[in-house]
Parts: sequence; structure tokens; C-alpha cells
Amino acid sequence: MSATELAPELLQAAQYFFDQIPFNHLVGIQVDSLSTEKVCMHVSMREELIGNHIQGILHGGVIASILDVAGGAMALIGAFQRLPELPAVERMMSLSKLGTIDMRVDYLRPGRGKRFDAVSTLLRAGNKVAVVRTELHNDDGYLIAVSTGTYLVG
Repeated sequence: MSATELAPELLQAAQYFFDQIPFNHLVGIQVDSLSTEKVCMHVSMREELIGNHIQGILHGGVIASILDVAGGAMALIGAFQRLPELPAVERMMSLSKLGTIDMRVDYLRPGRGKRFDAVSTLLRAGNKVAVVRTELHNDDGYLIAVSTGTYLVG
């Protein structure tokens, strides 16, 4: 197993955790890849996600949501790795209270495009708190928004 690959039990647990949140399905957030170094997710543009009907751009709330979901997944993976002595099921139970403490979003460009890709990286994983940076790009590669999120992990 390389440094970036997740152990099979962590990959399965993280995917299960993600799948149990109905909001992720409502918005249409999809997991592309999960690793120890980054989390990649995307959302495809749909009429229901438009925030400005005249310009046809992605709603700012959807942008914040995918940034938060991807950031939370990265925080979960970082925290999971800090508890190697526990079996996978116990590690996931200890992380069941994971939640967003604070998140700053900088909207850099209008959300124009057909697909929006979020990439999260872990800045710091502590015993109680994790800090994550997430970027959102459109299908033309333009940086649409960035966030720094702080997540309760312990």
C-alpha cells in the first residue's frame, strides 16, 4: 500500500459515511477519489442547482455545500489515521460526532460550467480539530471558489 492509498476498511467506511447523508444525494455530490493526501468530489450542473436564473450560474449554497462535504471527508480521513490502534468500526464510531466548526468561503468567479470539481487537502489534523483547504474548479479549469474549514473530529 502506498502512502496515498487508503486501507480497504477506511475506504469502505468513508464511502459508507458519505452515502448515509441524504443531502449529498439531493445535491448530487459524487465521490471521485479518496486518499490520505486529497479528497476529490464533483457535482454536475442541473437546473435545480441554478442560483442566478438569468446567467445560469451555480448557486452559492451549492458551492459552499460541496466545499464543506469534501472538506469534511478529508477531515474524517485525517482523523481516522490518527487512531491506528483502534479497529476500523471503533474508529468510525469515535468520529461519529464529526462536524463543521467554521468554514470560510471565498467566491472567486461565477459558477459557470457543466461540472464542478472539489479537491480537499488536510492542513492540520489534531486530536480534536482538523483544518482543511478545498478548491472548486469548473470543467474549463477555472478556480470558482476556495474554502478553509475547521472540523470537530474528537
